[in-house]
Amino acid sequence: MGATSVETQLSSDFMQLESRIAALEEQVANAPDPNRLNLVVFSGERDKLLAAFNMATAAAACGCETTLFFTFWAAPVLRDANAPAKKKSIIERMFGWMLPLGVSETSLSKMEFAGIGRKMMTNEMKKKGIADIDELLELARELGVKILVCDVSMKLMGIHPDELIDYPGLDFCGAATFLELSSRANTTMFI
Repeated sequence: MGATSVETQLSSDFMQLESRIAALEEQVANAPDPNRLNLVVFSGERDKLLAAFNMATAAAACGCETTLFFTFWAAPVLRDANAPAKKKSIIERMFGWMLPLGVSETSLSKMEFAGIGRKMMTNEMKKKGIADIDELLELARELGVKILVCDVSMKLMGIHPDELIDYPGLDFCGAATFLELSSRANTTMFI
């Protein structure tokens, strides 16, 4: 094999390696981020909210970029009880009356028993030093957990953006935007 043949072969091998490296770099650049967690919060029930905030704050404390997407029945729990009343249709007012006004008014999904079960659980959590929903919400704020609220759910239930809690970076988006964000995360959970 002559010097020119060796040079040609090396040049070809080098070009193949460059091509393979470029493909691998593109694959790595488009891979989901293992340090990103998204949670779809669909339920407004207290025990499920506790689970969502527990996972979100634990992930954020471990250094994960964490986002909670509140949709449908979870969106109303972010309402601020002290927000000024807005003009609403009768259906929107009915949603407002029937759904919890903030995280502290949420009910358990099981064993609620007209508030007795919730009170028992709250007392047990206090006795055992387990953070309640208000504490977890504050911890999420401190840890930089991002909250997105489904704008379609808000529109459906007649919730105005200025009726929501004061939370840094709270933002609104639709399902398509959240799905695009989820495609960049290694893990997305539904609660």
